[in-house]
Amino acid sequence: MLELFLAVLASLFSMVNPLGAIPVFLGMTPHYTKQERTQTALHTSLYFTLILLTFFLAGSLILSFFGISINAMRIAGGLVILLSGYSLMSGKFAEGRAVDKKVKQEALTKDDISFSPMAMPLLSGPGSISYLISIQAEHTAWEPRLVISAVVVAMGAIVYSVLRYSPYLQKLLGVAGLNALSRIMGFLVMAIGIQNIITGIVELVKVLA
Repeated sequence: MLELFLAVLASLFSMVNPLGAIPVFLGMTPHYTKQERTQTALHTSLYFTLILLTFFLAGSLILSFFGISINAMRIAGGLVILLSGYSLMSGKFAEGRAVDKKVKQEALTKDDISFSPMAMPLLSGPGSISYLISIQAEHTAWEPRLVISAVVVAMGAIVYSVLRYSPYLQKLLGVAGLNALSRIMGFLVMAIGIQNIITGIVELVKVLA
């Protein structure tokens, strides 16, 4: 169970990439006080956790409702994850999460950015959602599902910590450091996406054979 926890946490951390969200978060909260930024970080992490837990727990229902097979979800999710990883490799983290200049400008005028665009689509995007739906379908017993739910909660705590201390982390790592880490994350995310595609194709061939 510990091995499952660490494996899912590593994969989810790479796909969410909270470190890549630091410049975007600070850019959307330039006039926030320390207390306001802390409150926004807390609300963002709570929304993030609830969104991912909802999609994870309802994974089987979503697949059955739309008549989607687990292999189709693996392949489609793998393609989404692959494109997300490519965006990270290209240094376009925000653009890859559908957060363009218009969204950023709109965020500057909003009273609360914690749900949108921070929690969704910036942090809990289609890549992490499709990944959780896929692994929920793979693990039918309650023990591994409980472990994966704990991973989501832990990831929410990590998101809060990163956003809460984002000014210090940006000073510590610098723009170059954050960009380098995002590119490393992008490489790992692309590998996860390709692995999902390969697994989906292999399993699909087995079913059709």
